[in-house]
Amino acid sequence: MSKLSAAITAVGAYVPEYVLTNQILETMVDTNDEWITSRTGIKERRILKDEGKGTSYLAIKAAQDLINKRGIDPKDIELVIVATATPDVKAASTAAYTAYNIGAVNAFSFDMDAACSSFLFGMSVAAGYIQSGKYKNVLLIGADKMSSIINYKDRATCIIFGDGAGAVLFEPNEENLGLQDEYLRSDGSGREFLRATYGGSSFPLTPETLDQGGQYVFQEGRTVFKNAVFNMADATLKVLERNNLTKDDVSWLAAHQANKRIIDATAQRMNLEEEKVMMNIEKYGNTTSATLPLLLNDYESKLKKGDNIIFAAFGGGFNWGAIYLKWAYNTIN
Repeated sequence: MSKLSAAITAVGAYVPEYVLTNQILETMVDTNDEWITSRTGIKERRILKDEGKGTSYLAIKAAQDLINKRGIDPKDIELVIVATATPDVKAASTAAYTAYNIGAVNAFSFDMDAACSSFLFGMSVAAGYIQSGKYKNVLLIGADKMSSIINYKDRATCIIFGDGAGAVLFEPNEENLGLQDEYLRSDGSGREFLRATYGGSSFPLTPETLDQGGQYVFQEGRTVFKNAVFNMADATLKVLERNNLTKDDVSWLAAHQANKRIIDATAQRMNLEEEKVMMNIEKYGNTTSATLPLLLNDYESKLKKGDNIIFAAFGGGFNWGAIYLKWAYNTIN
């Protein structure tokens, strides 16, 4: 009997219509297109402007796109995971609301938050449920409305983040395709360098903290950059070494789209050719939990069955890691 593995069998995505360009940001904060592009690689990002619509709106749209492309009956979905750092509300699950709205009435669901590593960690969790043999259809969605926690007077953060969502379907595979290996890590000592402080249980919101902007994301850029460069590269190299892979064996690097310089540094440590590096940061910026599935959606037509893909991410917490996955299908255009 073949060993059961967990493979991605479909992808979907959604980004809002409103495009926040670098030129528009020039009218909002003290910055310019050349400064942003040279330091981050970002040209524009998408923003969900509609009042009352949150992360679940993005997640639902991405899930519906996948469902339509794959032709799966939502009633056959057994688990819905929403990887997000920006849930709709506290206490009530964004995943449960998403599952309800897409018609996944037979699924249980939950949210996952590991900041920018949420989707990467979610891949491990989704694959584990499939490999247990108890579930056959697991929907993993990465979605964030980062604009809801960004201060558009803070040029250190407002130039980086955007809104979006991507979704993947995990199913059992007996051809040894799908998730092969993972190296996932966390270090809580890094919490002070990247976080949205107020609104959590240790720091409840008050009128005073709202006036001071305490609900917005804070990032100590130099420390985060240094840790991201080292840890993402280190994780990818460990996965390559453990699986006896060389750069020639790697078909694609799907790295978290936080900063082009971080992605380039990770690829250089792997000695990987530029054409093997997935990149869409210039269009979307850092969509946190959505960057990896948005990459898969944008590159889906280029992926071939059996391709070796290395995923890597780094996020607040600190959380980071890498996953080695074999692609399971060819796209029919």
